[in-house]
Amino acid sequence: MKIQKAVIPAAGLGTRFLPATKTIPKEMLPIVDKPILLYIVEEIVAAGITDIVLIQGRNKTVIEDFFDKSFELEYTLKDKREDLFRQIQDIREKVNLISIRQKEALGLGHAVLCAQPAIGDQPFAVLLGDEIMFRRDTWRPHGIGQLIEVAQKNSQSAVAVMEVAPSEVSKYGIVAVEETGRNLWKVTDVVEKPALNQAPSRLALPGRYVFDSKIFTYLKETKPGKNGEIQLTDAMAQLAKDPDKGMTATVLDTVRFDAGDKLGYLQANVELGMRHPEIGTAFREYLIKKLGDKP
Repeated sequence: MKIQKAVIPAAGLGTRFLPATKTIPKEMLPIVDKPILLYIVEEIVAAGITDIVLIQGRNKTVIEDFFDKSFELEYTLKDKREDLFRQIQDIREKVNLISIRQKEALGLGHAVLCAQPAIGDQPFAVLLGDEIMFRRDTWRPHGIGQLIEVAQKNSQSAVAVMEVAPSEVSKYGIVAVEETGRNLWKVTDVVEKPALNQAPSRLALPGRYVFDSKIFTYLKETKPGKNGEIQLTDAMAQLAKDPDKGMTATVLDTVRFDAGDKLGYLQANVELGMRHPEIGTAFREYLIKKLGDKP
């Protein structure tokens, strides 16, 4: 399974961050000094993928603008801050951004289905636009490359999973699995946000996938469910049960943040802020002093 394209669904309304996201896409909210989406793009580039299909909704053209050329800004930076100029130039030159509009908010499954014209019959990666992951040792964006290796080794679709607390089960898609090896499971079913007493396990989906293109067939057959949305998990369940395809699950060796959640967003800012080359030391000292002060 040679993976040459990645899909980023980024058409959500960002309701958990209102009113900030009324005019700013949540994917463009900054983690220290980079938008959330840039960390995801850097993760994709690190995996050797250059073609990125961005699924976006209305009023999100600022995302495309971010990856476009800004003559005035770059002309100024080239003379005064060459390091920043290189950062902007390098990421733009490394990716081919394909933008597709999701005309109706019909769920994550529909957003992935919108990517089919750009994907065709090739296997592809999917990275949710508000989940960011990093290597534990270097704190560089990481995750999808590891999942691609698992998919290629097993010649089938692969999904990242993580064990969650019982109180968190109803917030995620949950997989039913059979263990097949060290940190490897065969996926036998996928359930969308089940109640704890109906969950087949506590292995949740944190937003990293590698799919065979057969997923598009099942997405087209999937009936709208809760809130009239087409659930990606329903199509995943069918793909996992397909005798000619199948699906593997693995736990990624990463540090992960749900940056679409207020607490996860703040945690990411603190962790990356402490490691920032310019402000890390001062910020860490501030936190130590602040936490040491009495309320």
